[in-house]
Amino acid sequence: MKFFSGFCFDGESELFSEYIEYNDFCVAGFSYGAIKAFEYTSTCRDRIDKLQLFSPAFFQDKSDKFKRLQTISFSKNQDKYIQNFFDKVKYPSNLNIEKYFKKSSLEDLKRLLNYEWDAKKLEKLIRQGVQIEVYLGGKDKIINPNSTLEFFSPCANIYFIKNTGHLLS
Repeated sequence: MKFFSGFCFDGESELFSEYIEYNDFCVAGFSYGAIKAFEYTSTCRDRIDKLQLFSPAFFQDKSDKFKRLQTISFSKNQDKYIQNFFDKVKYPSNLNIEKYFKKSSLEDLKRLLNYEWDAKKLEKLIRQGVQIEVYLGGKDKIINPNSTLEFFSPCANIYFIKNTGHLLS
């Protein structure tokens, strides 16, 4: 199993252990890592049977103004931005996630905010036999779970966990 970490995260796959399928033919990613997992799966020539996307970073429903504000806030005070981000990520739980912290760059933030999920690439993966699973928290404060659900529904098995946030806890 290959796992891709989220923005400002490293080694957090254990947080999703109850959902992850551990085998050689599964690729998974959390948030920004879901983008990386998708791109990896789209270009990989090795056998991949399943793509698991945990709270995929989906900002296609956000305005350019929102995205600019995020990058300006990050540029002005990176530590404050990250603390606010971590508070939103762990909502509604009180998980201690500090051990998973890894500093991310402004370029990473811009990439995830401006990433455009490609439905045709998703459909191509399905035609290649890749099963796609998307896990969403109903109380997610990072992405809009309803917009994300609407986008991925035609091409993925969706697991909508009502009383959880971005970390699905």
